[in-house]
Amino acid sequence: MFYRIAEIVRTTLATTCLMALFLCSAPAAQNKSGQIRFEYVPPKNQAHQWIHDRMKEGRALEDLQKLLSPIRLPYPLLLKVDSCNGVPNAYYDDETITVCYELLADFLKNAPDKDPPIGISRADTILGPVLDTFLHETGHAIFRMLDIPVLGREEDAADQLSAYVMLKLDKDEARRMILGAAYQYRLYMPGQNVTLSIKTFADEHSLPAQRMFNMLCLAYGADQKLFSDVVEKQFLPKERANQCVVEYGDVSFAMTKLIGPHVDRQLAKKSFNEWTRIATTRRAKMSRQ
Repeated sequence: MFYRIAEIVRTTLATTCLMALFLCSAPAAQNKSGQIRFEYVPPKNQAHQWIHDRMKEGRALEDLQKLLSPIRLPYPLLLKVDSCNGVPNAYYDDETITVCYELLADFLKNAPDKDPPIGISRADTILGPVLDTFLHETGHAIFRMLDIPVLGREEDAADQLSAYVMLKLDKDEARRMILGAAYQYRLYMPGQNVTLSIKTFADEHSLPAQRMFNMLCLAYGADQKLFSDVVEKQFLPKERANQCVVEYGDVSFAMTKLIGPHVDRQLAKKSFNEWTRIATTRRAKMSRQ
C-alpha cells in the first residue's frame, strides 16, 4: 500500500509540471560564458568529408549548443564530431562528447528512401537518432560533472534522460524525434525468434529492442493521446504500455528533483522553441535534397 501511494505521488508531481523542461525547479545559478563548446574535427576518411561539410555549413553543433545551454555545468563541456578508426560509436570522456562520423554515416545509410508510414519524415529518421545520441552522451556528462546519483545502470539512465528531454519539445517535434530515434533502434532488432550469444547480454547497454521499447514506453507514459498509435499498431506491447504512466512518472520525478536545480527555466523554454524552429527548417531542406 505504501509503495502504491508513493508511486501515485511521484506520478502526480511529474504530470502536473505544465511548463517546459524542469520548470518545476528553482532558479539555478548563472551560467558561465562559453560553457558548451563545439568542434568539427576534419575526418580521416575522405568518404565522411561531406558529412563534416554539411554539418558545419548547417551549424549543427551550434544548434545543439543552444539546446543544451540551459544546463548549468561547473566547467565547460565540448561537443565534437570526429573519426573513430572505422567504429560507429559515440562516447563521453574527459568533459568531451564525441560522436563518430562512422555512426552518423550509419544513420544516413539506414534512413529509408521515402517517408515511413508512421507519420514522420525520412529526415526525422536521421535527425531523431542524432539528437538522441547527443542527448544520451550529455546524460553521462551531467551525471559525472554534477555528481548526480544514478540508481541502476548508467546507460539506461542516459537513455531515459534523452527521451525525457525530447518529450519536452513541442508535441509534434517530440513525436518526430522519438519515433525517428525508435526507427533506427528497430533496424537493429532481430526477428521474432531470437538467438544471441550469451555475452551479448553482458553489454553495459540494453539490447536495441529493449532501448526502443523503453523509449516508446516513456513516450506513451508522457502522452497517451499523442502516442496512442504506438500501442494500437503494436510497436509497444499492451502489457508493457499498462505500466508506462508510472514509468514516466518515476523518471520525471527524478529528473525534476535531481537535475532540475541545475537548469535555467526561462532559457530552457526559449531554447526548446528555437530547436523546433531550427529542426523544421532543416527537415524541409533535407526533404528537397
